Amino acid sequence: MTSWRVVRIFAGTFILLSLALGIPGSPIFVSQWWLAFTAFIGANLLQSGLTKWCMLETMLRKLGIQPGC
Repeated sequence: MTSWRVVRIFAGTFILLSLALGIPGSPIFVSQWWLAFTAFIGANLLQSGLTKWCMLETMLRKLGIQPGC
């Protein structure tokens, strides 16, 4: 598995989890403040798309995960 794939899996998982925790109709709703975490993830995805740099990808490469898609 490559670092790009792991980054996408992490981002998708955290977005879905934070939406489930932040939307009042969800069975596991905790607080609407979880939607701020969703916005944070979106901002990080935007930043990495514009700068071509992602902190998680850098950490994964140091852990020995193969770079690329």
